Amino acid sequence: MKIETLIAANAELAFEIEEKAKRAAELVVANKELAFQIEEKEKRAAELVVAIKELAYQNQEKEKRAAELVVANRELAFQNEEKAKRAAELLLANKELAYQNQEKEKRAIELLRANKELESFTYISSHDLQEPLRKIQIFSGRILTQEMDKLSENGKHYFERIQYSALHMQNLIIDLLAYSRTSVSERKFKKINLETLVKEVLVDVQEELQEKNAIIDMSGLNEEHVNIIPFQFRQLMRNLISNSLKFSKSHTAPHVIIKSRIIKFTENNVNNIPPNREYCQISFSDNGIGIDSQYKDRIFEIFQQLHAKDAYSGTGMGLTIAKKIVENHNGVIVASGELGQGTTFDVYIPNDQDFNPLP
Repeated sequence: MKIETLIAANAELAFEIEEKAKRAAELVVANKELAFQIEEKEKRAAELVVAIKELAYQNQEKEKRAAELVVANRELAFQNEEKAKRAAELLLANKELAYQNQEKEKRAIELLRANKELESFTYISSHDLQEPLRKIQIFSGRILTQEMDKLSENGKHYFERIQYSALHMQNLIIDLLAYSRTSVSERKFKKINLETLVKEVLVDVQEELQEKNAIIDMSGLNEEHVNIIPFQFRQLMRNLISNSLKFSKSHTAPHVIIKSRIIKFTENNVNNIPPNREYCQISFSDNGIGIDSQYKDRIFEIFQQLHAKDAYSGTGMGLTIAKKIVENHNGVIVASGELGQGTTFDVYIPNDQDFNPLP
């Protein structure tokens, strides 16, 4: 009985040992599973930490974008406000432009009317004003020739003064007409050879040249062609040559040198001529009485004469007309010289333009 009991106990013990071994094996597996799960949980925890950091970063970026959006909205609102201001300013500018255009049209009508009045004045000056002068000259001349023996010396002197004054007034009217035509006449430009033009002028003033025994030298003119108004430019050259002949030294034959060249000015030049373009420079130099440098601008003003009328005849408009002609060509005329050392007039005409002149 005891043996059987012992056998049974051993069997039970073996079974329990086997079961314990199984439980131990299961426990080993469970521990491995637990270790794996703990490792996975640690990974998930690390991933969660990274995800939390990423979420915090994204939230921070969203806050930045939100702040930038606020700034952008403000900027957009400011730009819309500025656009509204510009639109209002543009509306005002368009109204101002429309007003200016209306004013220009009015001025154009007034200018047209003024030109017609000037044409009427020109006609009156050409005919009605000069006719009484001619009669004064004719009748005073007849008195001097036919009634000479009946006049006292004072009477003869007075009639001579009448003739001189009438001639002076006639010349003044002629110069005024020339000035008015220079201002309003049609301006048709043409490429002209300078030497040809000067030779034509010299033929016109041949008697004056012979009377004064004048010498005219030309240099470089045959090389230059300029875009000019031919009849006005002839008047310009005639006036400058006549000016040199008029203001020549007594007992000295006038010597006039006319030359030309192409020149380009820099930003800063003595005569303030617009820079960075080519000019045809035409120089008229003489050996006459010269000018005081302080009067180099005044001589171009209308009716200005630096010398007594008894010493040099004229109306004081020759150089004024010359300046007007140069301005009609978008050019510049400059005088220089010294007393007793002659005078030089430099004319600068733009050489690099195919232009319609300014109105």
